[in-house]
Amino acid sequence: MDLLGVAHQLHEADRTRLEQVREFLQTRIRRQSIEFWNREEFPAGLVQELADAGLAGVQLDGSSHLLRGLLHAEIARADVSLSSIVGIHNELIVGMIDALGSDEQRESWLPRLTTFQAFGAFALTEPDHGSDIAGGIHTTATREGDEYVLNGAKRWIGMGTIADFALIWAKCPESGAVGAFLVESNRPGYSATKIENKIGLRIMQNADISMENVRIPLENKLPGAVNFASANALLMQSRAWVGWQAVGAMLATLDICTAYAKDRQQFGQPIASFQLVQQSLAEIAGNATACLSMMMDIARKQERGELEMVDAALAKSTATRLARQTVSLGRALLGGNGVVTDHEMAKFFCDVEILHTYEGTYEINSLIVGRALTGVSAFV
Repeated sequence: MDLLGVAHQLHEADRTRLEQVREFLQTRIRRQSIEFWNREEFPAGLVQELADAGLAGVQLDGSSHLLRGLLHAEIARADVSLSSIVGIHNELIVGMIDALGSDEQRESWLPRLTTFQAFGAFALTEPDHGSDIAGGIHTTATREGDEYVLNGAKRWIGMGTIADFALIWAKCPESGAVGAFLVESNRPGYSATKIENKIGLRIMQNADISMENVRIPLENKLPGAVNFASANALLMQSRAWVGWQAVGAMLATLDICTAYAKDRQQFGQPIASFQLVQQSLAEIAGNATACLSMMMDIARKQERGELEMVDAALAKSTATRLARQTVSLGRALLGGNGVVTDHEMAKFFCDVEILHTYEGTYEINSLIVGRALTGVSAFV
C-alpha cells in the first residue's frame, strides 16, 4: 500500500533507490535487530551493512530532502534505534562538521564518517540542564596558550561509548560565548559511561560523558559554531527528522498489525474480520497518512530553504503525539502478544516513548508553537 502515492512524487532513480533500501531493511535488518535490542547491544555488523547501503552519508550525497526523509522513515520502519544512529549521525555529526567545521576538520573526518569508518557524538545536554540548556551550559572550554582545557559533564549522549570523538558544546569563560569543540575520546581526562536499563532505543548507546582538564589544540574548535544560535539551526533540522522517524514507526505498526490481524484466529475466524479491529487499522493508517503528508510538506519547505523552528516543532510534536497513539493501538490489537518483542510491536511501543521526549520534549515543542501563535512566551 503506497500511502498518498508517494512513489509517484519521486524521480525514477530516487524511487528505485527507495524501493531497494526498503527491501534491504525489511529482509536484512528488521528481524535481526530484535535480539540486539533485547540485549541493549550495539550491532556493529548491521551498522556496517547500513553503510554499505549508502546510508552513512545520505546527508551529503545530493539526495533531495524528500528522499532523505523517506529513507529515514524506512530505517525507522525496520528499527527505530538504528534509525536514531543513522539520523543523528547524518543530521548532527556529518551535518555539523560540514556546515560549521573548518576545511581541515571536513577533510579529516567526513570521508570516514560517511562510510561509518568513524563515529561522532553530539554532546549538548548536561546532567542538570536539558530543556533549559540554552542558558544553562556549565561545561567550560578555557583557553590556555595554544590549547583549550575542557571541564564538565554531558548526559544522554547518543553513541557516547562508541564514538571516536564528541562535538562538545561548552562556554568560554573569558567571553561567555558558547562554542563547539571536537574532542577525541582518547584524550586524557575524558570518559564515557553507558546509561543502562533504558526502556526504549536500546540499541543506541547513550552515555554520561565527563571531562576533567581535557586538553585539545585550538584547531579543534569548530569555527562556524560561534553561539547557541548555531546549535539551534542544527536542532531545527534534527527535530524535523524525528517526524520522519515517527512516520516510520507508524508504518511499521500498520505492517505488523495488518499481517497479524489476517493471521490471528479467534472465535473461528481471522480477527481482521472483526469491526473493532478494522477500526483500529483504519486509525493507524489515518495517523500514518496524516503525518506522512505533513512531513512531505516539511521536506518541500526544506528544499526551498524556508523551514523555520516553529515548523519543525509543530511537525515533531504532532508526529510523535500521533505515533504514541498509534503504537498504543497496535500494542492493544496484538493483545498479550503485544507485550513481547518477538512480535515487534512491544519494541516499537517502547521506542516511540523516546521519540516523544528527545530532540526537544513534546511540551517544549508545543510551547514553541504556542509562542508563534500568540506572540507570548510561556516557557517560564
